[in-house]
Amino acid sequence: MTGIYDDPWAYELACSFRDVPAEAGVLLGWCAEHRPEGAGPARTVLELAAGPAEHARELARRGLAATALDLNPAMCAYAAAEAARAGVALEVVQDDMTLFDLGRRFDLVVTMLDSTSHLMTLDAFVAHLRRVAAHLSPGGLYVVEMSHPRDRLGDDPSVSTGWTVERGGVRATVRWGEPADRLDPVTQIADDHVTVAIDDGRVIHDVVPYRFWTATELDAAIRLAGGLAVAGRYGDFGAGADAVPLTDPDAWRMITVLRPG
Repeated sequence: MTGIYDDPWAYELACSFRDVPAEAGVLLGWCAEHRPEGAGPARTVLELAAGPAEHARELARRGLAATALDLNPAMCAYAAAEAARAGVALEVVQDDMTLFDLGRRFDLVVTMLDSTSHLMTLDAFVAHLRRVAAHLSPGGLYVVEMSHPRDRLGDDPSVSTGWTVERGGVRATVRWGEPADRLDPVTQIADDHVTVAIDDGRVIHDVVPYRFWTATELDAAIRLAGGLAVAGRYGDFGAGADAVPLTDPDAWRMITVLRPG
């Protein structure tokens, strides 16, 4: 039986509530805001744990030299095929986000959609951050998008989330997590049950291990890894006057912008 990550088309459909072009615009806005004066616009981007690589593909459309890295061979093949179909140049690399060594540096590195929840231990997170630091150009930025801590620690933790999406005339109902998917208080890992019901009759069931990271744990991992410093932290995609503080009541993500330091 295959899972949600083995069906990249279904995964991309399930996540199509995201406004990827708008988010790519914000990523470039943060580059303009946080890169050193005189560094110029970002010209190269690396998306880690990229899956279908939607953000890398969008940034490639905007003229950046884009690379997407993912461990799953199906995701890598899909990302390359979709980039070719759209006529954009995208380098795709199958590798581990804790071990990769591409031999070059990037102006912008991004990890979207809480993909760091696949890092199950502090050692893995530290190894990941060290690999990122080794791949950032002088003045480069690393933008990592994680779930907001209140999703698991708030007065009403979000242990079950459902939504409906429609893309290209295809409709799907998604449930990511069920009320019984409890976070282990020791390991901070939950087995999230995922169901994607597509109107063509297909139903995908999966169990996705999820590692919850607090803001203070992220700060500790950054200090242990070395070579990176926090440049900004946000609760949603928004730059400049549209920035959303992490403490805003409407914040729904924990997005951290790191730079060499």
